[in-house]
Amino acid sequence: MNTIYIGCHLSVTKGYEAMGKTMLDFGGNTFAFFTRNPRGGKSKELLPEDAAALRSLVDREHFGPLVAHGSYTMNLCAAKSETRENGLDMLEKDLVRMEQLPGNFYNFHPGAHTGQGMEQGIALIAEALNRFLWPEMQTTVLLETMAGKGSEVGSRFEELREIIDRVELKDKLGVCLDTCHVWDGGYDLVKDLDGVLTRFDKVIGLERLRAVHFNDSKNPCGAHKDRHEKLGQGQIGMEAMRRIALHPALSGRPFILETPNDDEGYIREIHTVLGWLG
Repeated sequence: MNTIYIGCHLSVTKGYEAMGKTMLDFGGNTFAFFTRNPRGGKSKELLPEDAAALRSLVDREHFGPLVAHGSYTMNLCAAKSETRENGLDMLEKDLVRMEQLPGNFYNFHPGAHTGQGMEQGIALIAEALNRFLWPEMQTTVLLETMAGKGSEVGSRFEELREIIDRVELKDKLGVCLDTCHVWDGGYDLVKDLDGVLTRFDKVIGLERLRAVHFNDSKNPCGAHKDRHEKLGQGQIGMEAMRRIALHPALSGRPFILETPNDDEGYIREIHTVLGWLG
């Protein structure tokens, strides 16, 4: 029987336990949050008592793993050294903070090589991970599949595999599959879902697919544009989204909605996905 953990991004403004309570009100059983301002880089302090209260709530309510998200401004392979160093500082501090919520996921966009070339981009990302992962850490770091716009690293499964191959502590790494991104990246989830997952398994290994960003797309397959759409209102479509959610190879993973919605829209989508279980 399939297990679905479904939720959306929540604001950390009111604290960490407050996010768990909000998701209970929404009807979901996982959620995502930004470790710091997604566009600016400032982080909200994680108080030990607040972290403990959230841990208690998610254990009590049988939530799936939570999926923290690094800032969009974090670029570990930028050509500008100042930008890259800023990203390294974010990564180091975020991973230390995540240890207050042990056993969860830290997801980030691998980065954009900004003209240096894919090989150099991959090398710099792996170098950063080798610098800041440590054997005792209890967080799994997820590389996100990307749409391939501009000089993004990670729109091909092979690029993510190359990063993983260069990281020493491979057991600390996984992948977050973003449905909009892989579709925009050229993987046809509508006509060949099994083929896409088989390809992922062959190149990276399905055991490393630890979370799903669950989004429809405004664009045709292979557009390389990365524009999310509400479930069923985009080019992927509701029937294909349903097949993805119910695919046995993805059972038990946290599904995070990043669709262009308000709270009511997320509540509707959460209940739609849970309704697919019958």
